[in-house]
Amino acid sequence: MTDRRRFRAGSALAVLAALALAGGCTSESGGGSDDGAGGAPPVIAPGAPGEAAQTLSPEEAAEEAAREGEPTAADFAFMRMMIDHHEQALVMTDLAARHAADEAVLSLSERIAAEQGPEIEAMEAWLTRNAGAAADEGHGTHAPEEMPGMATEEQLAELAAARGAEFDALFLDLMIAHHEGALTMASDALAGAGDVTVQQMANDVIAAQSAEIGRMEELR
Repeated sequence: MTDRRRFRAGSALAVLAALALAGGCTSESGGGSDDGAGGAPPVIAPGAPGEAAQTLSPEEAAEEAAREGEPTAADFAFMRMMIDHHEQALVMTDLAARHAADEAVLSLSERIAAEQGPEIEAMEAWLTRNAGAAADEGHGTHAPEEMPGMATEEQLAELAAARGAEFDALFLDLMIAHHEGALTMASDALAGAGDVTVQQMANDVIAAQSAEIGRMEELR
């Protein structure tokens, strides 16, 4: 999924707020319609799938947009750690491209690489957009042991030295553990996320990597 698509959900309320403010300006200048009381028209905020839309005042829409778009400490921690987590997955998929014997294992590794490479770019773009807020939060780097599912240097060396069926078996073991760690991280992020983009990305990780765990279990 592209960064543009992820950002769309997070910016929806901000767009609504902007439209509301624009409507207020039109009303003041004598053009357009209003709510019948001389103020700006109400804003219709679409609900989540299966939920009804809400009618908000322009002020409520602006407040909601500001509240929904404010990153939390959990947001920054998730984005920074998941970049490192994904980068290790790409190290393993690069090894699979050279040493995997089973075509199904190779195909799966290619799919993982195709998903996680763009996700890294999207996470880096989010951190760039929120650089000022990140400085205010004062977050630093995270050690590998803080990220569940990360393979050790010894395990990566063993994987790099393996060949054929031995490689395939070890790759699946390590990548299943790696994906399970990502599910833990994404679930933790959702518990404390404030930014809609981060929530969407965490949900994407859970959906994609849960499905891939099931596929890898079948290949064992």
